[in-house]
Amino acid sequence: MSPLLTIAATGEAENPLVPPIPELVIGLIAFVIVFGFLAKKLLPNINKVLEERREAIEGGIEKAEAAQTEAQSVLEQYKAQLAEARHEAARLRQEAQEQGAALIAEMRAEGQRQREEIIAAGHSQIEADRKAAASSLRQDVGKLATELAGKLVGESLEDHARQSRVIDRFLDELDEKATKAEATR
Repeated sequence: MSPLLTIAATGEAENPLVPPIPELVIGLIAFVIVFGFLAKKLLPNINKVLEERREAIEGGIEKAEAAQTEAQSVLEQYKAQLAEARHEAARLRQEAQEQGAALIAEMRAEGQRQREEIIAAGHSQIEADRKAAASSLRQDVGKLATELAGKLVGESLEDHARQSRVIDRFLDELDEKATKAEATR
């Protein structure tokens, strides 16, 4: 029979929202068994997995913070080393500039000294050449003067000692005249 016929036969109208008592008891017992099984077996496993995940997440965060702290300290060390390297490079550059300036000054001094030596040697050579030219000129002028004087006087002035005295006296007179002429200017 159908439930509608049963209700019509009994004449009572049951509340469809309230289940019969035996079904309610059986449902309650089944619920307690399932709940107990879940509480005893599944819940500890779920809690264990959740705890492991929580620890892994917290450990990951701690590891990340530690890594970040370590990275920050490494960065600071790198910056310090970089600053030190820059300071060292600047110091080396300054030393090189100072050494270069000292070397340039030394080379200039050496060049100046060599120039002075060359000039002094040149002056000495010029003086020696001038003296040699003056001596050669004296001899040539003396020889020409002796020949001219011999032709004028009509006698030979071949005596070397006399010739030297005449030439020296003549040239000394020329030097005195040249000196007086320069002094009057």
